[in-house]
Amino acid sequence: MDILDQNQALANLLDAHLTDLAQAEGLDKSQILDGIRAGRMVLLANPGHANVRPTLIGQPARVKVNANIGTSKLLNDPALEAAKLAEAERAGADAVMDLSTAGDLDAIRLSMLAATPLPLGTVPVYAAAQKSIEAGEDPAGMDADAIIDEIAKQARQGVDFMTVHCGVTRKAVDLAGSRVCGVVSRGGALLGRWMRENGRENPLYTRYDDILDISREFNLTLSLGDGLRPGAGVDAGDAAQWEEVAVLGELQARALRAGVQVMIEGPGHVPLHLVAGQIQMAKRLTNHAPLYVLGPLVTDCAAGYDHIAGAIGGAIGVMHGVDFLCYLTPAEHLTLPCLDDVRQGVLASRVAAQSGEAALGRPHAVARDLAMSKARKALDWDGMAQNALDPDMVRSRRKEHAHEKECAMCGKYCAMKML
Repeated sequence: MDILDQNQALANLLDAHLTDLAQAEGLDKSQILDGIRAGRMVLLANPGHANVRPTLIGQPARVKVNANIGTSKLLNDPALEAAKLAEAERAGADAVMDLSTAGDLDAIRLSMLAATPLPLGTVPVYAAAQKSIEAGEDPAGMDADAIIDEIAKQARQGVDFMTVHCGVTRKAVDLAGSRVCGVVSRGGALLGRWMRENGRENPLYTRYDDILDISREFNLTLSLGDGLRPGAGVDAGDAAQWEEVAVLGELQARALRAGVQVMIEGPGHVPLHLVAGQIQMAKRLTNHAPLYVLGPLVTDCAAGYDHIAGAIGGAIGVMHGVDFLCYLTPAEHLTLPCLDDVRQGVLASRVAAQSGEAALGRPHAVARDLAMSKARKALDWDGMAQNALDPDMVRSRRKEHAHEKECAMCGKYCAMKML
């Protein structure tokens, strides 16, 4: 049965926004409808999120960028996270995820939903585990019903998409035992421990139909999490990773039949020469559903500069089918991001998206590069700022010598004026 016949919330959103979406993406309406029906495209928008900006993810829509923010036990400042949300939006993020693990999680989440039109994502297992972890108890004590209840509650609150680690099965976790870095996903590790201590299968897998019923009602897009993504380049492409991805492909097909939208989360640490093959394999195994990747990080030793390592992998990934880039910041692997980290992370991922799409010959990306080049030839500084991914940076670096026609690097030696 057609997804639009089963998911009335999605059908209503498309009735209201299809014309604007087609114009913004440079696509025909039929391309969008066909993509959603085939599961190659999703529309991030929960009708319960007031003033949400419905956002398309998937081929052939424009590549989008997500920014992760949220509190932690060591740095629990909701006001700072609110500022990060605003900074991410100013820097050009298309979506935001609240990964908070400390404080009043409901209050933080609701404040973010009220503050931004960007689609908001979460990882509900964090909230389900919070009570046990903060009490110093084993997270294996989480109640399976509590996890499902948390998903339902957040869907009612207006969350637009959720990472759910449904593919982290007992078999897949066992296969990760010989890894150098083991399981690096917090959600994947929580569920792996739950399975080990309780001797039972992942409740997000066994109760997938319950999750689908909730998702369909609210047009909640499921982001099927990569709980066993490689956390070291040497672990990339192992049996655990592909076992999970294969399961995610099966779950994606089930969701589409049930009228629920699904994205697939992709790898983390992948050596440069393996990125293209990893992306192509993931797309094949998951029925060409939208692919949402963290990086990929093409080297393990770029601490402090992981936004650069991730942008390199992201650009290659976009060339081979990545649809949605999750940013990395200079704080990755080190600490919680600050405001400047958020900005740098968003811009680095936007550079990756622009580079990859230009390489694919996508008209909007090619046109932007060409417009910038023409502005440079004309020494048109306003034009350069307008076409830059970060106009504020152009104006800031130019400010000291704004009275000069040429830049401070070349001055009267300007090649553009000589020949």
